[in-house]
Amino acid sequence: MEDLVIRDADVVDGSGADSYRADVVVDGGRIVSIVKEAAAAGCQRPRARRELDAEGLVLAPGFIDMHAHSDLALLRDPDHSAKAAQGVTLEVVGQDGLSYAPVDDRTLEEVRQAITGWNGYGDDLDMDWRTVGEYLDRLDRGIAVNAAYLVPQGTVRALAVGWEDRPATPAELDRMRHLVAQGLEQGAVGLSSGLTYTPGMYAADAELSALCRVVAEYGGYYCPHHRSYGAGALEAYAEMVALTREAGCPLHLAHATLNFGVNEGRAPELLALLDDALDSGADITLDTYPYTPGSTTLAALLPSWASEGGPERVLARLGDPATAARIRHDLEVTGADGCHGVPVEWETIEISGVTAPALADHVGRTVGESADLRGESPWATARRLLVEDRLGTTILQHVGHEENVRTIMRHRTHTGGSDGILRGAKPHPRAYGTFPRYLGHYVRELGVLTLEECVAHLTARPAARLRLPDRGLVREGYRADLVLFDPRTVSPGATFAEPRTLPTGIPYVLVDGRFVIEDGRRTDVLAGRAVRRTPV
Repeated sequence: MEDLVIRDADVVDGSGADSYRADVVVDGGRIVSIVKEAAAAGCQRPRARRELDAEGLVLAPGFIDMHAHSDLALLRDPDHSAKAAQGVTLEVVGQDGLSYAPVDDRTLEEVRQAITGWNGYGDDLDMDWRTVGEYLDRLDRGIAVNAAYLVPQGTVRALAVGWEDRPATPAELDRMRHLVAQGLEQGAVGLSSGLTYTPGMYAADAELSALCRVVAEYGGYYCPHHRSYGAGALEAYAEMVALTREAGCPLHLAHATLNFGVNEGRAPELLALLDDALDSGADITLDTYPYTPGSTTLAALLPSWASEGGPERVLARLGDPATAARIRHDLEVTGADGCHGVPVEWETIEISGVTAPALADHVGRTVGESADLRGESPWATARRLLVEDRLGTTILQHVGHEENVRTIMRHRTHTGGSDGILRGAKPHPRAYGTFPRYLGHYVRELGVLTLEECVAHLTARPAARLRLPDRGLVREGYRADLVLFDPRTVSPGATFAEPRTLPTGIPYVLVDGRFVIEDGRRTDVLAGRAVRRTPV
């Protein structure tokens, strides 16, 4: 007798086709039988050791978070309800060009410092890996949900070149190509970049193209956080399209949005650019989160010249009055490249988390509000935070546009990605609410997408980009990574005021056929593993 039958479910299978009512049988971590209601008439219904009554619930493939920052959270927090409770069964980490493999002792320390705001410093973990394969092996010891990994181009550049703003030598480029190839051979699904973050932003297109050719050889994809989401954003998108087409590499655009006042209402221009490329043969997909504010670290706003050389040199520049004044001018007058070429508006920068407890009273206020309380300029407050928090401060940027969000999520290659930072006292609610917000707000309340369309965006489309032959659909023989939700009540609990509140209306989530969420509560199951690249 099989392990489980999910009885009388409304199956939305991920293909975009109409839903149907069926009994779905799971055994050995896979879907072994689907008996549609019409076929079951007059026949004995399937039985199993356990039967789950799914009356009134939608059964869908588990959601795939195409842009996650859970690189250390997966190891630190076995519960990981932030994602499991949303119905996420697979996350793609190694994003924005900065993560923890491949590294040596020097670069591991540098990266830990540089992205403390994203993942914490990691001093509560035994970070005993150095290669991509070793990191994936560590995940295989058991995690809450599955995870795939992108080789981070910035980390690779730090390892081969350092944190300097200069071209790579031929020998350094050869080493970077080797490191990318090695990571893909060990199971990474592609390459990421953070082209407004150091040191990845120092790479010219020729360097990136050389690495993308390696990615293409292994059947992976390139996932850039490109050079601007503000001034020059459309040009930055066009740059990535041209670069990957020249390299023959599939392109997946990370958090593909258009922010700041200069881009209000310009989403149709972006989609026209992408459609022209798709119609002429380009391989392009994208992901977005269903919110208007963005989130990053406060240090990410700094101009690239101020970030050269790594975290300690950044802190030294901030400590020098003359250099700090120059940084301020770039931020407030010129528009720093770290702030996407737009002069910073401090009233849009909300402090979401700090690593130093003494700075906790800043959290939840904008930089402007915090400065007013202290009777000083916003730059003085920002500078103090950067120095005293050793670049660990995280922020929300309230610079997005709802019409752009809605327009882009309708695109034919759109997928969902939370871009969720799990650290900080008041993180962006997208970390806990992205997937139920798609289903509740944009499907049920606004009708921007149909339920069948939305599930396809969150399941089959990302599985196809990741080249996963047995995930992303409710099909016989596919892995039983599944979610059951109530379409009438599914909703994010997370808000900007209470960002860690879990969603409602998602009572069951299965990873590899085992319940990680049961009756709306997290079990102790750790069925997730590393999902490695499928060889070409």
